[in-house]
Amino acid sequence: MNNSLAGTARLIGAGLRALLVLTAVCGVLYPLAVTGAAQALFPDKANGSEIRSDGEVVGSALIGQRYDLPKRNPADPEEAARPDLRWFQPRPSNGLGTNSVNTQYALILSGATNRAGDNEELIRWVTDAKRAVIDDNTAGGWTPKPSDVPPDAVTSSGSGLDPHISPRYAELQVHRVAEKNGLTVGRVGKLVADHTEGRTLGFIGEPRVNVLRLNIALRELTGG
Repeated sequence: MNNSLAGTARLIGAGLRALLVLTAVCGVLYPLAVTGAAQALFPDKANGSEIRSDGEVVGSALIGQRYDLPKRNPADPEEAARPDLRWFQPRPSNGLGTNSVNTQYALILSGATNRAGDNEELIRWVTDAKRAVIDDNTAGGWTPKPSDVPPDAVTSSGSGLDPHISPRYAELQVHRVAEKNGLTVGRVGKLVADHTEGRTLGFIGEPRVNVLRLNIALRELTGG
């Protein structure tokens, strides 16, 4: 009996010592080592790829955001957001129309809409969105054609949080942004060209434009 109790006590003691050692190694030393290495080697990525403007963090290079006008009635939670057309606009966030589950790039609601290409609701959303894009970007005597509207202007990304748009969609907005800000089309077009990123390593992905970085450059250009 005594031998049995002594053996059990030794096993419990060994288990507790292993627990303490593993807790210290895996729960303290390893996270500290990984955090330290990340801060030393990749500080920007480790801190969330923050984008700063005038010394303040204004967003992340990895997460999209909207550029809307203030609400007419701040107390009305049902009031639809109205885009501020002075700025370049992102792609829709996880769905289209008033039935979208994520209209504000909310991180907790990330995900795709998962509707088939022949889904009637999706077709209606895309049709309505395309019409809105054409109406919003008719400016300076220029009216885009339906064929000018790229897919990313009327559909969300797989995560619904994509911070980028295609160069085609950015160029589609140039006339409107130029008119709203009192700039020439050429100057705004050059801004888009300067902020167009190529394929990663020259062959991965597609050319893209980070909307937040582009709008920061636009604000610096206009002094707004």
